[in-house]
Amino acid sequence: DTNELRDWVKAQLPDYMVPSAFMLLEHMPLTPSGKIARRNLPVPEYADVARSFVAPRTPVEETLAAIWTDILDNAGTGLRIGVHDDFFELGGHSLLATQLMARVRDVLNVELPLVALFNHPTIAEFATDVAAAGNEDALTPLAARDIAADDGRELPLSFAQQRLWFLDQLEPGNPVYNIPWAMRLTGQVNIDALQASVNDLVARHESLRTVFGSALGKAHQTVLPNVDIAVELTEAGTRDETEIEARLFELSRDAFELDKAPLMRMHLLRINDDDHVLLLVLHHIISDGWSIGVLYQELTTLYAGHCRGKPAQLPMLPVQYADYALWQQDWAESPAQQQQLDYWKTQLAGAPAILELPTDRPRGSTQTYNGAFVEKVLPAAIHDGLRQLSRQEGATLFMVCLAAFNVLLSRYSGQTDISVGTPIAGRRHSELDSLIGFFINTLVMRNDLSDEPSFAECINRIRETALAAFAHQELPFEKLVDELHPSRDMSHAPLFQTAFIMQNTPWDQSAELQNLRVEPIELDYGVAKFDLSLVMAERREGLLVHFEYNTDLFDAATIERMTGHFETLLLAVVSDASAPVSRLPLLTAGERQQILYDWNDTAAEYANDSCIHTLIETRAEEQPDAPAVLFRTDTLSFADLNARANRLAHYLIGKGAGPGTIIGISLERSPDLVTAILAIFKTGSAYVPLDPHYPNERLEWMLTDTAAPLLLTQSTLLDELPVHKAESICLDTQSDKFATQPDHNPETGATADDIAYVIYTSGSTGKPKGVMIRHQGVCNLADAQQRAFGLGPDDRMLQFASISFDASIFEIVMGLQVGAAMVLAPQDDLLPGEPL
Repeated sequence: DTNELRDWVKAQLPDYMVPSAFMLLEHMPLTPSGKIARRNLPVPEYADVARSFVAPRTPVEETLAAIWTDILDNAGTGLRIGVHDDFFELGGHSLLATQLMARVRDVLNVELPLVALFNHPTIAEFATDVAAAGNEDALTPLAARDIAADDGRELPLSFAQQRLWFLDQLEPGNPVYNIPWAMRLTGQVNIDALQASVNDLVARHESLRTVFGSALGKAHQTVLPNVDIAVELTEAGTRDETEIEARLFELSRDAFELDKAPLMRMHLLRINDDDHVLLLVLHHIISDGWSIGVLYQELTTLYAGHCRGKPAQLPMLPVQYADYALWQQDWAESPAQQQQLDYWKTQLAGAPAILELPTDRPRGSTQTYNGAFVEKVLPAAIHDGLRQLSRQEGATLFMVCLAAFNVLLSRYSGQTDISVGTPIAGRRHSELDSLIGFFINTLVMRNDLSDEPSFAECINRIRETALAAFAHQELPFEKLVDELHPSRDMSHAPLFQTAFIMQNTPWDQSAELQNLRVEPIELDYGVAKFDLSLVMAERREGLLVHFEYNTDLFDAATIERMTGHFETLLLAVVSDASAPVSRLPLLTAGERQQILYDWNDTAAEYANDSCIHTLIETRAEEQPDAPAVLFRTDTLSFADLNARANRLAHYLIGKGAGPGTIIGISLERSPDLVTAILAIFKTGSAYVPLDPHYPNERLEWMLTDTAAPLLLTQSTLLDELPVHKAESICLDTQSDKFATQPDHNPETGATADDIAYVIYTSGSTGKPKGVMIRHQGVCNLADAQQRAFGLGPDDRMLQFASISFDASIFEIVMGLQVGAAMVLAPQDDLLPGEPL
């Protein structure tokens, strides 16, 4: 008894780990090697999660049960649906829900919003909504035009087709809107039967015989009476899979000309007699993802018939794509269109123009479409947990995964107002289900993650947003862009730059062609329509996560990390959906190890009692003749630098300099600048840099705030300095005063805890603030940098940072402490592009 089994499992495991369905098998299907043949496992029947079976009791319930069975039981397993069975627990999702509502409208002649099914997901509950509903807001029906009256007439384009036609005019031959689909065929291919099947498809679907032109600047489509689409048989010439993939890549990117038929190609690459690759390429203007499923399903039926010599008779199509385009033009003039437009204007008012994701390269001036993808199948435990969470929150798997994607984007961008585009089938009329054509529409899901919501609350917000969007899905995205007039920027798409797709198109990719084993091939033809797109799909082995990204913005390594972060996020939400989204973890186990232990393994031994000047004094003793400072044509040895600094230091000590004193420095770049800094260190004093090119008001404040008693400068700058109380010592004109001072190292008792210099902030939030830096910190950082860069006595270190930028002191100390020569860049002599 599965109910007893479920109750027992619930007592042992958390809810998210309880299986959605139980199946009894006599034995597991095995491969010849004895492993489980996962592809041969039966599709789970989700009916066992429902309550006890209760048969329909009224005509309306019987009709609804028939509709639900037809939609949910695609595999033909004989699923029994009772009036208390939950549509979503039986495997229903947003796309199937939309189909169900269209079928209810056609059969029962009532129009209900999609939210009705979410609020009342059982037949018994939903039947009450049907009884109370009217037909006032129903979609106007589609009507088949008089094809005989066409006679080559110019028919209007749908809004989606108009956009693609316009983009093709801007950039002819761009393969971004090619739709390739490939499959490996094992067995003998009947090429004549395949060609006859293609001919039948072309005769059946007008879209495959349509071309696009313009007159007086206005685009139109023309349905041709006959179009030949040949199955192009080509010898692969290799069995190497990499070379075959490269060939498929080339064929997938071949351009179409929209005014020339056909806009579909079919290539058959022959590897050997029993091994072929069938590649189908259509332009998006005549097809979409659903259409590929229609085409393949009909192709399998037609091919089987021709192989048997009994051509299959497919049901007549009630309408064609051009009928839909005509209907859409009429609908665009109706009050319903204005009502939907008003909703979207309100919904998207004030939305950010762009999602600021951190990219590996800056965005170019025009949008590019170069792409690649990274994909991974997540464990079944995450898949089951998300399905359990969706049932718990009264949402679909689409809504839960979209919520998680929004959290990921918010955490990456730092924004809480997130707009994501998502495609919708656009086939609310049941007559369109079996048509090949471009019906897909794009909805903008604007989601609010402000005020620290829990993930469960985030799902609820997404649910409301999605249901409202589905209720207003008829308004073409192209029409919305035209009406909103967003600020157009050629570097990115309008309204959204990231997309989310839950791949649940109702068609079986494993369906076999007559006597042929078919295996779909994942194609990468180097295209990305947006900055970033996430495609998710349910698989037997788990949940597929497929990130498509623009390679001009992101590196593969970045997207691989993002995939890991998304998996971590999903694992966290199935464990605890009540956690605030801002606190949900993103880092993988490896990244946590890297940050907490690898990068943080910073233990190092430093000379904690060292002062800056003592390090340089040591070098002067060990390598007195080695070059210390290079400036233009002048060279100052370590011995010369140390002696000059000593003489100036003794002079300054005589002026009262010592620990606790702050001395100003206002000098142009020259060896005197380095000498002055080293001399001040030797006195035990600290220096404050006073860039002579800074505003006088700032310099005056710094001198006043530090109460500097002494100022080392040069005569040419005296008139530019502000009024101050410090005694000015000009190193160029007063050198005779300290030239006779002792040249040995002074003994001042300075320690590593003494202040080395004072650096002032920009003052953007008020007055500049002085930050006091000790000798110990400077020595430790310079030592760490020297180890990282491997700097040694034979190297040269460029010093080019302004003295008012504290990076300058690290440039000075890092080189001199290891005996490297410091190259002092003369700032005024450096021209753009001039070598140092």
